[in-house]
Amino acid sequence: MELWVLFGSFTLLLLIGTPVAFCLGISSFATVLYLGLPPLIVFQRLNSGVSVFALMAIPFFIYAGDLMVRGDIARRLVALAGALVGHLRGGLGQVNVLASVMFGGVSGSAAADASAVGGLMVPQMKARGYDVDYAVNLTVVGSIIALMIPPSHNMIIYSISAGGRLSIADLFTAGIIPGLLLALTLMIAAWFVARRRGYPTEPFPGLAMLGTLFVAAAPGLILVAIIFGGVRSGIFTASESSNIAVVYALFVTTLVYRSLDWREFVAATLGAVRTTAMVLMVIGCAAAFGWLLAYLKVPTALVAYMKGLSDNPIVILLMINVALLLLGTFMDMSPLIVITTPIFLPLATAYGVDPIHFGVILILNLGIGLCTPPVGAVLFVGCAVGRIPIAQAMRTIWPFYGAAVLTLLLVSYIPALSLWLPSLFR
Repeated sequence: MELWVLFGSFTLLLLIGTPVAFCLGISSFATVLYLGLPPLIVFQRLNSGVSVFALMAIPFFIYAGDLMVRGDIARRLVALAGALVGHLRGGLGQVNVLASVMFGGVSGSAAADASAVGGLMVPQMKARGYDVDYAVNLTVVGSIIALMIPPSHNMIIYSISAGGRLSIADLFTAGIIPGLLLALTLMIAAWFVARRRGYPTEPFPGLAMLGTLFVAAAPGLILVAIIFGGVRSGIFTASESSNIAVVYALFVTTLVYRSLDWREFVAATLGAVRTTAMVLMVIGCAAAFGWLLAYLKVPTALVAYMKGLSDNPIVILLMINVALLLLGTFMDMSPLIVITTPIFLPLATAYGVDPIHFGVILILNLGIGLCTPPVGAVLFVGCAVGRIPIAQAMRTIWPFYGAAVLTLLLVSYIPALSLWLPSLFR
């Protein structure tokens, strides 16, 4: 009956439009009262959920990404991507994906990627004769590449949700090859769709112009090397690297590019504060919800139930992926990471799945959920940028969505895609 109270109240609140953080907190509070436990437990778990030092990295990575968005970094990265791949079939579509790879390594946020890259690419693609649904769909699905490559703050949330025992450096490293694989599959899908629709190519600007554009974009790209190289080599922690990222972003945007004025600086600061407050509120309430799941022995019961269904790791991973894809359609990513990690991680490890490998699977899976209604946050951003109805985008998103799901299956069943690169640094 306790589970009915927990999940029933949560589902009811979600259906009537209550913000996810309050759904988690109120349902946890109601269940604690039903169990006869002290209500103070909910607030203790909420406080302990956000009182984790590693979480310090999240607001600063968000801040650094926001500074880069407002500091003209995205335009320079898009220009470099255009010079590199614009001459391929459906040139601007290929540029869109490569720009997401470059900008994702700066922002670490799918929503920021969709907004920044989409804001630049969608109008250009429309002006060059590309259908708006093609531009929006490629922007939306391509933006989840940002979740896979450093500095992905969702990897930090996963590490903390797994008990804080997983190396953030290993998680950052493990996501690189899957992120690049996702970019490759999306570029192939974009090529086929562009060929069928007869989209044009862009002229190659020449090596001299390519070099000029690379030099212009280099300060932004160096940030990726600073974050990844510093964390991976052990020179500084993820929290320290996030502070360095902010200082470097301020240096580049104010002194090198001179594109960040006082008004944009204030807007970036306030935006980072608002985003951080929302993320930490969700993490805290989800921590209380997750504690109740553990108290009610939900993970143990799920492991026993799944073992009764099958002993085949392939089938178990498939069921976990399907469950996560379904959950991702109606819940945002951060709370799902905190809630589902304590449930599915023990199940996955019981079947021999490495926790680092599972983290990559989880992040990619829930990233796909950001592209699906009714709560597809990145889908909403992309459609707002392209000014088209969600229904129009959903009718033609399937080639790109299929590419993302194919990548998910490859990552799920070929552990070396996630684990090979981290193994080189051990």
